[in-house]
Amino acid sequence: MQLSNEFEVSAPPERTWVMLNDVPRVVPCMPGAELTRVVGENQWEATLHVKLGPISLQFITEVTRELVDEGARRVRLAAKAREAKNRGSAEANMESTVSAAGPGTHVQIQTDLKLRGAVAQYGRGVVPEVAKQLTAQFAGCLQRQLEEGTEAQTSEQRGPDPVLGMRLGLVALWRSIVARYRR
Repeated sequence: MQLSNEFEVSAPPERTWVMLNDVPRVVPCMPGAELTRVVGENQWEATLHVKLGPISLQFITEVTRELVDEGARRVRLAAKAREAKNRGSAEANMESTVSAAGPGTHVQIQTDLKLRGAVAQYGRGVVPEVAKQLTAQFAGCLQRQLEEGTEAQTSEQRGPDPVLGMRLGLVALWRSIVARYRR
């Protein structure tokens, strides 16, 4: 499944690029994510908490930075995740590009996502809309960090809030129904 998301922040591209490449600092901005281990300069482990109605899922995730192109401000991450209770898995290749947008920065994210097992059954139909909403939440947190010039609370200080998939899923379903009737 191919996903394309984008957002803008009101900070210079140089500052945004540096922050986006500081994975331990950015992970707390990802809804439901918690950095659990720094394996190396370009490899991390994280846990992602997702709640779909009465079902709580926890993904153990390995993230590897595969490419950094400083000149083009482009980075590619590969993520492999498995649900802790073996209810499915996911693989994602995400390529982000940072560019100037007036006085601020435009961030483009292209994702190739593969879902397997029960996880695919739960979310395949709503993933694109949920991804848009999660990207908006991530962008808001990133904007606050850039404005404040301080790090967001770490997940150890506040604990990760699970991604509330049922609510996001219902919003996504409603938007897709509305979009079909507008055509």
